[in-house]
Amino acid sequence: MPEPSPGSLKRVLGPWAAVSLVIGTIIGSGIFLVPKAMINHTGSVPLVFLAWVVGGLLTVCGALTYAELGAALPHAGGEYVYLREAYSPFWGFVYGWTEMWVAKSGSIAGMATGFAYYATNFWPSLDRVFYKLNLPIGPGGGPLELSYQQLLAVALIIFLAAVNFAGVRLGGAVQVAFTAAKLGLLAAIIIAGLSSGTGQASNWTGSINTAGGLGGFFAALVAALWAYDGWNNLSMAAGDVARPQRNLPLALIAGSLLVMAIYLAASLAYFYVLPPAEVAQTDRVAAEMMRKILGGVGAAVVSSAAMISIFAALNGSILSGARIPFAMARDGCFFKNAGRIHPVFGTPATSIIMLTGWAALLVFSGRYEQLFTYVIFASWILYGMSAAAVIVLRRRRPVLARPYKTTGYPFVPAAFILGASGVVVSTLIQSPREATLGLVLIASGVPFYFRWKNRTIL
Repeated sequence: MPEPSPGSLKRVLGPWAAVSLVIGTIIGSGIFLVPKAMINHTGSVPLVFLAWVVGGLLTVCGALTYAELGAALPHAGGEYVYLREAYSPFWGFVYGWTEMWVAKSGSIAGMATGFAYYATNFWPSLDRVFYKLNLPIGPGGGPLELSYQQLLAVALIIFLAAVNFAGVRLGGAVQVAFTAAKLGLLAAIIIAGLSSGTGQASNWTGSINTAGGLGGFFAALVAALWAYDGWNNLSMAAGDVARPQRNLPLALIAGSLLVMAIYLAASLAYFYVLPPAEVAQTDRVAAEMMRKILGGVGAAVVSSAAMISIFAALNGSILSGARIPFAMARDGCFFKNAGRIHPVFGTPATSIIMLTGWAALLVFSGRYEQLFTYVIFASWILYGMSAAAVIVLRRRRPVLARPYKTTGYPFVPAAFILGASGVVVSTLIQSPREATLGLVLIASGVPFYFRWKNRTIL
């Protein structure tokens, strides 16, 4: 039987830190990368804008839905708590297991690698391989190559783990500062694009030759939803939010709306300066836009903005993601040490070390993208189930205090559930092998659930 862990999390994240956590974890590298995929899928610039709008509205629907859940159940763990309360501890465990070993850890590894990738624009030597292990354990079954770029990615993970280990107030302050810097740089990039004398408003109605159609639009929508991903991270850190009944709904809704406005403004700037055919050939559309306006200096500005953007998203992901194994351990459904709170810093220190340590190993393995692809299918099933928890809990627990109730209920939750179902079906059709392997990967945790489920709640 696990020993009780002393203390509880400190509710020190105020409204600014909460909003910064929402914005900072949504805006990572997606807005710098996905426009290429979106125009290639749709073939139409107006349809790209429509995909951003639809994806943003679905995100807002999710935020409105989670706002009710977060205000009613303001505990660490987010979806883990909602699934546990609405359905059963098993579904909460499935979500937590997926996040800990693949989704959240893989996302952290991917963002840290993205930061190091942009850093090579300033220090090209980071791309050098310093060690090669001639065993078929690397990506694609090849040898495992270790580069200085990977060392930088791991060093960044360790640094931000230390920041969040030292206190949630410090982690929140870092989040506010770097989110503000991110928004300032993004605003400068957008203004530079829209005020550029090299742009043409006619690009906004342009098109390219692609298959397009409904399937193409939906593929672009999936890309947009990937860029919007992360809006739910605040709910994972609900146990650290001050006045959660007020600040959780406020931050979720305001943060999601602001991000949608930023993404639309950025896309307007991109397509104003660059014709759709050029965007379709550009991996880093923001850098290409700024290079066209300011030359090499402009590209450097975008690389700096991307690094700051990823830094803030990574910090927020570590702060929020570590609360999931912590919450599982407090329920007796994970390694019990993960449920301990540091006696000095008041943080889930062991959980932070476990999550970031595993993410660092994924960086070196180079397999985080593959693993993340595997669980997208199952993750969106669980997102849809979490949104449906609003409906389930209103029926099962009608007397539960709900300081905030979802605006537009039940249509708003239904819209998000429909969107999540569309992502699931699309993934199953386009990547049936990955979807199946993802379910197998997640199912590997089921024996651990039955091993832990009878342990007493901390």
